[in-house]
Amino acid sequence: MKVISTEYSQILAARLAKANGSDLVDVRFSRFPDGELYLKAGQVGNEVLVVGSVTDSDALVQLILLIDACHGAEITLVLPYMGYARQDKQFSAGEPLSARAIAGILSGGISRAFLVNVHDPGVLRFFGIPVQTLSLAPEIGRFLQESGFYDPLILAPDDGAALFASEVAGVNGWDFDHLEKTRISSEEVSMCPKKLCAEGRDVVIVDDIISTGGTLATASRLLYGQGARNVYAACVHGVFAGGAYSHLIASGVREVYCSDTIERGCSVYSAAGLIADGISRC
Repeated sequence: MKVISTEYSQILAARLAKANGSDLVDVRFSRFPDGELYLKAGQVGNEVLVVGSVTDSDALVQLILLIDACHGAEITLVLPYMGYARQDKQFSAGEPLSARAIAGILSGGISRAFLVNVHDPGVLRFFGIPVQTLSLAPEIGRFLQESGFYDPLILAPDDGAALFASEVAGVNGWDFDHLEKTRISSEEVSMCPKKLCAEGRDVVIVDDIISTGGTLATASRLLYGQGARNVYAACVHGVFAGGAYSHLIASGVREVYCSDTIERGCSVYSAAGLIADGISRC
């Protein structure tokens, strides 16, 4: 089995090939003068892992082209970050169900797929092939422990991310909680941990995705106001739209950590081992 990737997931693919004991296929990417994407892949053999996060339209087209370039092989799709996955409901007539559209497109020509911390597992039903989602939460817990964190409070930004926070904290038996918003007036909202006190503690706010970072930045300021010693942020997918990374640091967050599902300068833990283990179990 060989590993091949779009140019958006090169580092993760190289790490996955190493973890899986596989060869990495060389791919060259370019554009035609009219802007159309072009790629040329090396020999893929009979079995291939196609790796590619969907972060924007170019990433999606590259992934589609790469799957087609591997036509004739048994293809396992590794989709570290699935863009459009949060567009999984239709709120008014005429709207596309984008998660269904993307899943349908990516189901063609592949045998199975692996996703990492998809925002809503309900989108898996849109794929036309066997698909499994893997959680990087334990790896984040191990990274924090190895980085010297001692008994931090692991905090989810809302109750929807509470399970994720519990998985991060559970590796080391740390405390975990989630933020609860209380409206004080039409213009003022209070935000604090539901059960546990942050005073005098290091707090790590964790979530599957950091997109704009607005909620986390607000939470950081409020936690310092409540006596937190230091506030950190950790996620799987570092989208960081609209200057979110700078926004978080400016709000007092000491460090922002993410994985290589979207390759960033702060990608300090890898999904490669998790994906390799998931593939080996199936």
